Amino acid sequence: MDDQPTDVTATLWSAVRALPDAGVMLIDGPSGAGKSTLADQLLAQWPGSRRPTLVRLDDIYPGWAGLDAGILHLNRFLLHPRSLGAEAAWQRFDWSKEAPGEWTTVEGTRPLIVEGCGAMAAANAPLAQVRVWIDADDRVRKQRALDRDGEVFRAHWDEWDSEWAEYVNRDRPARRATIRFSSTEKA
Repeated sequence: MDDQPTDVTATLWSAVRALPDAGVMLIDGPSGAGKSTLADQLLAQWPGSRRPTLVRLDDIYPGWAGLDAGILHLNRFLLHPRSLGAEAAWQRFDWSKEAPGEWTTVEGTRPLIVEGCGAMAAANAPLAQVRVWIDADDRVRKQRALDRDGEVFRAHWDEWDSEWAEYVNRDRPARRATIRFSSTEKA
């Protein structure tokens, strides 16, 4: 999110203040667009005493070919049960072991922010009150992603970006956004 106030950031903060106590915000967009940075800023500046829980899809995807599996996991174990008032949880993927890790229960009475590629999939979007789409120039976002994740991501960039393109073509997530903006930082 840009440091300087804009109509978009004012709109975003207005949506945050209007979010119910146990409301859900989804932040979606391509790799390197600024989703994690935005989520961190929201968490740090969240108004009131009911701090949200932050779930990152990067912690859920079961490997580099796991975008669709991560989307399904998010819906099945976290968003759908939470929408019914049931206990919700998510399972971490241990990237170093390339295996499923521990489960984390998510308190249903706090706001929830979910950030990551695929967050606003067709089945997930109706389960959130605020849906943020953030985008950036392809060159900028690729450079940011590689700066963040290094050579590990470089080896998988084309595979991941292909999965991303399939998801966008299939689900058209940007159309479900209640707030849209572009990250403007240059690489």
